[in-house]
Amino acid sequence: MNDNVTIVVPRRGINDEGKGKKHALYRLISEAKTEYVWMQDDDVILHSLEDALSGYSLEVKGMDLLILTLRMESEREKPSLLERLQIAEYAAIQQLTIETAKRGHAVMCSGANLIAKRDRWLESYADLHPEIPSGDDMFLLESFKRRGLKIAVSESEEMTAIVRPHTSWKAFFRQRMRWAGKAPKYKDKDILRCGAMVLGVNLLQLICPLVLLVKFPIEYRLIKRRDKSIAFWVALVLEVVYPIYILYTLIGGLFRKRW
Repeated sequence: MNDNVTIVVPRRGINDEGKGKKHALYRLISEAKTEYVWMQDDDVILHSLEDALSGYSLEVKGMDLLILTLRMESEREKPSLLERLQIAEYAAIQQLTIETAKRGHAVMCSGANLIAKRDRWLESYADLHPEIPSGDDMFLLESFKRRGLKIAVSESEEMTAIVRPHTSWKAFFRQRMRWAGKAPKYKDKDILRCGAMVLGVNLLQLICPLVLLVKFPIEYRLIKRRDKSIAFWVALVLEVVYPIYILYTLIGGLFRKRW
């Protein structure tokens, strides 16, 4: 085990004095005695924690925030269409996360697999919008960027965590609407530009479906750079339905009262 990092896992379903995940994270990170904390969701899978920790010191390199990657895999031998679409979408999200962070304009990270300096995280707690049940990761990214702290991304396979896709449409849309519901709180220019670009291009595709002929090759390459196993037809179906999906989740997320 590495004595410079504490693995922090806020357990799903634990009420934590009725104050939610962010309070649970604050309590756990406050109790940590190490320089860094490695935040993980309780349902992610690391193939080998020992291997992940062995490469930890080389990857951190004095960073204040280290964005780690995730890979979505189904437990089924033959994933459903819903699972296949989520896996393709997740590959695109992860590649976007990697490429923007490498350019110094990070627009995304996931608290399901994320390393931060303990003291820096605690200093940012007030920026995490404790009144909102989720979004600790994105608000943390905004806070670190605004304060000019050092942010890096790791593509280490040993430190990549596995997540599972939703198996029901209801759970899938509920999660995506929860993500969309936080959008009005974002202030980072890179995040806002990226969100506006994604929304604008997809709305344009709704108005003029021929936009797909330009958009699909670009996004298909993005998906394949992250996961070569994703079938062409799955990526194409995702691109065809994505404008409707993103509009539906955005409207649902913005108008739902509480997540």
